[in-house]
Amino acid sequence: MADRHEDDYLMLSGIQHYAFCKRQWALIHIEQYWSDNVLTFEGQRLHEKADNPCIGEKRGDLIIARSMPLVSHRLGVYGVADVVEFHRCTGEEPGAAIPARRGLWRPYPIEYKRGKPKKGAHDELQLCVQTLCLEEMFGVQIEEGALFYGEIERRTRVDIDTSLRNQAETLLGEMHDWIALGRTPVASYDKRCERCSLYEGCQPKMLGKRTAGYLENYLTLVAGSKEDRDA
Repeated sequence: MADRHEDDYLMLSGIQHYAFCKRQWALIHIEQYWSDNVLTFEGQRLHEKADNPCIGEKRGDLIIARSMPLVSHRLGVYGVADVVEFHRCTGEEPGAAIPARRGLWRPYPIEYKRGKPKKGAHDELQLCVQTLCLEEMFGVQIEEGALFYGEIERRTRVDIDTSLRNQAETLLGEMHDWIALGRTPVASYDKRCERCSLYEGCQPKMLGKRTAGYLENYLTLVAGSKEDRDA
């Protein structure tokens, strides 16, 4: 993926929305539409602990950075990591240099989420993009990170493998394409829609049927016009 102008960079957190629902992502990131519900409020409260402005807290062989800015110029994406732990490297283990700290340190990203582990890889993809940013920023390979879920109050380990990396880069490419077009994907209702905070603005039942009907009528008119020309 080629380098992009910084004005065209994507918000890192958007990949979770895009993987869950392309229209939801576009309503937020293209049309600038947002609405809170109880689920988004719970998520905001969970992030309060991670967003404590304490950056560079040291505990022995561990440095904890909170609300750490991230960027990847290669992918054209920016954002903030909830928590990045830096573990002191031992022996020949590869790591990154940190200003004013001796030795090398291994970055370990941790993303905070409400609820519990979910079906699909939405959360894992967001963590993966954070990892890709950290790798570019520090020049190291990062093989794993973690998701911390508020409902179960523990971490879930995530392997940042080739498959997850490829999927993340593919989705980021699609997101850049939608941004360039300035278009929002059409609505398509399913059972997830009822729990979405954007339901009222999206109107997936009404707009989905209306769009389908419009396309059907349009194609009928096109076919009729072609028959008239061929007659």
